[in-house]
Amino acid sequence: MIRDRVRLGRDFNLLWAGQTVSYVGDKINLFVIPTVMILLLDASPFEVGVVGMAQWLAIPLLSMVAGVLVDRWDLRRTLIWCDLIRFGVIGILPVAWWFDFLSVPLIFASVAVVSAMTVFFNIGYIATIAAVVPSENRVKAFSRMETSRTTSEVVGPAIAGGIYQLTGVFSLIIDAATYLFSAGAIRSMKPYGGGAGRSQPMWVRFKRGFQLNWNDRVLRGTMLATLLANIGGPIFVTVMPQLAYRGLGLSAGTFGTVMSVAAVGAVAGALLTQRVSRLLGPARVMPWAIFLHSAVGLGVLAAPELPAPIVLGATLAAYGFTLVMYNVSTAAVRQVRVPNEDQAISQAAFRTVTWGIIPIAAFVGGVVVDALTEPLGSLDATTYTMVAATLIGTFFAWVPIASAHRRLKREEEAAAAAAAGDDTPEALTEEVTAK
Repeated sequence: MIRDRVRLGRDFNLLWAGQTVSYVGDKINLFVIPTVMILLLDASPFEVGVVGMAQWLAIPLLSMVAGVLVDRWDLRRTLIWCDLIRFGVIGILPVAWWFDFLSVPLIFASVAVVSAMTVFFNIGYIATIAAVVPSENRVKAFSRMETSRTTSEVVGPAIAGGIYQLTGVFSLIIDAATYLFSAGAIRSMKPYGGGAGRSQPMWVRFKRGFQLNWNDRVLRGTMLATLLANIGGPIFVTVMPQLAYRGLGLSAGTFGTVMSVAAVGAVAGALLTQRVSRLLGPARVMPWAIFLHSAVGLGVLAAPELPAPIVLGATLAAYGFTLVMYNVSTAAVRQVRVPNEDQAISQAAFRTVTWGIIPIAAFVGGVVVDALTEPLGSLDATTYTMVAATLIGTFFAWVPIASAHRRLKREEEAAAAAAAGDDTPEALTEEVTAK
């Protein structure tokens, strides 16, 4: 282990340490913000949905711009400023509560700014790894980052729930401090520059990214399937705290524990997906993963009848497990179809389209629950909304991803026929059609 640290270098270890701590801060933020709104400000489902939308709004608005600008700026300074701004805007919320001017609009503004800075930071730290880690060690570097992220998924909600039980809204001070720690760690790194992308026109790169995703039929299928899945998924996740608190009467501590137990599913997915993909092939995993990811959401129907924490924990564990399988398998398929020099811009375009629907979906989820609560009550309003969200992915997202799988299968058959010297009209037709 010591040898690995030396090989990856001091600068990466500083970046890794800062990110590990701030990943936990992210989970505190995601847990505490809706909890404060629901339990302290008595926010309506509509207001919770609007703030949920703000958590994702910067992704469709800024991803492409951030992808180009970060290449032109000093990477180290960019990351430090992103962390410092996040520290400031989160730190103001407990101060606002202390002086009695905390409000939903202030929370919305804070969440929107944090989301914007996170978009820039996430693109910048990926570029930073490429700048400070030798190419032969980058897989290991990304693996360590992913390990920290998935671990935070497990421990983060439980930590957040426990801290909130003890300190209430002041738990956000700990959240803010994690970004200050990250900024200090990055400040301790040696300057490593940036600005390599200043020579290329922004519009040319924008156009290239979208063309790559649309002109290739397999890439287009993965993009459309993910877009459809991201209509239902954000509704499900945004409404979940309302189901837990108002529909089922869970405490913040219990719900935090449920979320941590559920995150074990995501960790298991990360550990097992590579093995399953080797056995079945990532192209075959994709359609099954997206179908099961959506279908398991129907487990919330059992929450009122069985012990709610167990039902929600099992449902969310399966939800996270299948989501990781889908993300890993589609990423493996997509990566080999995009030239190395276009990986970043292709991913930025993909995220802009597929994540662009998330804030709208989160907003719609809040509106629907708000409209249904009076006639149906909190439990039925949240349950029916979440079930409808899961059905979107179950019946619609599967179609384009299955089409992409069939295209990949035809390409494999055509390649096998060509390798075997099969020049029959049928084989050539298959090969041309696949292209």
